[in-house]
Amino acid sequence: MTRQELIEQIKLKRSFLCVGLDTDITKIPKHLLAEEDPIYTFNKAIIEATEDLCVAYKPNIAFYESYGARGWETLRKTWEVLPKNCFSIADAKRGDIGNTSKMYAQAFFDQAVSGMSFDSITIAPYMGKDSVTPFLDFDNKWAIVLALTSNEGSKDFQNFSNAAGKNLFEEVIDKVNTWGTMDNLMYVVGATRGEGFVKIREHAPDHFLLVPGVGAQGGSLQDVCQYGMNKDCGLLVNSTRGIIYASSGTDFAEKAREEAIKLQQEMEAELIKAGIIS
Repeated sequence: MTRQELIEQIKLKRSFLCVGLDTDITKIPKHLLAEEDPIYTFNKAIIEATEDLCVAYKPNIAFYESYGARGWETLRKTWEVLPKNCFSIADAKRGDIGNTSKMYAQAFFDQAVSGMSFDSITIAPYMGKDSVTPFLDFDNKWAIVLALTSNEGSKDFQNFSNAAGKNLFEEVIDKVNTWGTMDNLMYVVGATRGEGFVKIREHAPDHFLLVPGVGAQGGSLQDVCQYGMNKDCGLLVNSTRGIIYASSGTDFAEKAREEAIKLQQEMEAELIKAGIIS
């Protein structure tokens, strides 16, 4: 999916919602455990219930690869049913030396090799340029680079500042910007950072930001939009637990849709307020 196609979907669906598919078999409704592939059955129902309300889906790869070959097959089948008008994110947080990153890129981008072709992948940039650029060699694919995350341990490194007072996350964005463009690079910024979006936008005013942490993790959608939204929206706000685990009963898909509608309506109001839609 190109940048312009993503922007068009946001305007069409009046939403910038990303639904996380961090599907834990111990948390899905018990009646699904009788299915041949319970996680896939759950994912498919969630997707069908929400696809008109969101613009992206983000499977967390750890929740699949932990099951070995069986989990990878579930991931492949899930990728196959993702709507083609929704942006697909492999939340894998890969990042290694160049030849290894090239193999990771093939695994998630090259359908002829792996059976999957996600639009994007999350990247840990600690190893530098050769850990990121192999993912940018694929046409119409995106690298979503970790910048400022919302986990407690993020304070250990990301806010380290040099003698000039420049934070490490700012240096990361400035450096990564030289390797790609706003057409193939996004950044992960945790919603609980609030005013931190101001600094992010000083360094990446036009890039899309993938924003976890709204809802169950305590982030405010209004704060994210106030400090992080740009003229094209420039946000993909992820919600996982608040949507996919809205019910543990047979009505799980219907309840997931109800929660997605609530977020979509809040997002619509923010898009109208920003003048992006009318």
